[in-house]
Amino acid sequence: MVKLDKIYTRGGDSGETGLGDGMRVSKAGPRIAAMGAVDEANAAIGLARLATRGPFDAMLARIQNELFDLGADLCVPESGRKSEGALRITPQQVTRLEAEIDAMNESLAPLTSFILPGGSALAAHLHMARTIARRAETLIVALAADEAVNPAALHYINRLSDHLFVMARAANNDGAGDVLWGPGATRGL
Repeated sequence: MVKLDKIYTRGGDSGETGLGDGMRVSKAGPRIAAMGAVDEANAAIGLARLATRGPFDAMLARIQNELFDLGADLCVPESGRKSEGALRITPQQVTRLEAEIDAMNESLAPLTSFILPGGSALAAHLHMARTIARRAETLIVALAADEAVNPAALHYINRLSDHLFVMARAANNDGAGDVLWGPGATRGL
């Protein structure tokens, strides 16, 4: 486990930070940007959890922990000197997300329009978390264009945004409270 006695170290004052393998990199680099977006998605899920209890809260709590796993995965480069034995996202974690998506989706009517983020407070928070997860995915894809990235990590973040979308629909009275897009509806106003 991690033990933090002191929160500030001054080690990053020059614009660099340390990765899990001890390598120093720019705080503006693609790996740090991806890790930051994963962290931001986690914080948004924390806000969503304030609006729910029960099974949704349990799923979101597990996902928050897994997002820390994803951050740890990204923090130790695949080709780094400490890559062997590093904590990595697994295909089983992706499969679990897929099973939960399928279970939540069973009670939802098929979509007839795109959905605007909103409806209930929980759904709005989940949509915010979903959009941040999409940004994290984009940044992980950009990182993977230049460096080796665990394929399961990319699959996980892709599936997570789908999971949050379906959960948002379920939180909107199983889709009955979804806010539907009206293409061009306000052009004549």
